[in-house]
Amino acid sequence: MIDLFFTSDYYKKSMTNSIALLFASFLGFLQIYLILLLIRVSLTWFPNVNWYGQPFYSLSRLTDPYLRMFRGIVPPLVGIDISPILGFILLQCIMQIAKNIGLTTN
Repeated sequence: MIDLFFTSDYYKKSMTNSIALLFASFLGFLQIYLILLLIRVSLTWFPNVNWYGQPFYSLSRLTDPYLRMFRGIVPPLVGIDISPILGFILLQCIMQIAKNIGLTTN
């Protein structure tokens, strides 16, 4: 009976550590993706960037599907597309939620 108690306690700690590792990995992925989005949006200010050459083509292929979700929501203001701001806000909210959930599993 005592062995079962210690074994279940070990599995609980192991499961908690696994979930914490999962959330930490997800949070790391989101941070890297946020940096990629920031680079992508910053490079749009330079008109001479060839988006069909590497590494810009890969960058646009990774980030455009996410940014495209927000393009129709906010119309351009004075010719400037401000829809990526919504993308940044949503990504930051998801990161904060993941961080809070990861903290409560410890």
